[in-house]
Amino acid sequence: MSEKLMDRWRSLTGAEADHLGRELISRYGEPHRRYHTATHLEAVLAHIDALAGHAVDPDLVRLAAWFHDAVYDPRRGDNEERSARLAERALPELGMPAEAVGTVARLVRLTLTHAPEPGDADGAVLCDADLAILASSPEDYAAYTAAVREEYSFVPDEAFREGRAAVLRSLLDLPVIFHIADFEARARANIHAELERL
Repeated sequence: MSEKLMDRWRSLTGAEADHLGRELISRYGEPHRRYHTATHLEAVLAHIDALAGHAVDPDLVRLAAWFHDAVYDPRRGDNEERSARLAERALPELGMPAEAVGTVARLVRLTLTHAPEPGDADGAVLCDADLAILASSPEDYAAYTAAVREEYSFVPDEAFREGRAAVLRSLLDLPVIFHIADFEARARANIHAELERL
């Protein structure tokens, strides 16, 4: 188990929440995951740190990051909803106020569309952090796409190509992919290049 991640969790919640932190880290270590792993969580948290000055409540954004892929089954389409419900069940047990729990759950659900409303600074920070891989170097982007393909290894090649292309086109159809980070051009270039390879 990642001690670095546990240290981050404790700094966010206090040591009395260790049991939940360990549970979340174990979820990100499930054997069927190849991209949606603890490494992805660490990357999202690092990007949130870099963008924290834009957030209204950066710690709630960080909590949402911890939960955003806590439930991940590539065979299902309701992972974000199930992850949000997990947050709604677990966070009140830590004594978190209902309004804060509601904010975390709302942010987790937002990672389904990555389309925050105008003025939703916390949503913009989380979405930018979650999608930052799209603007990575060609090598890191290739590793990301290979890991995603492994997660969907049960899907035949033709069906995967069709589904993946639909996801990529939906990202290109967004008015902007990134709301704060200056990653737009690089991300769109990577996505177009992947579409050509598909």
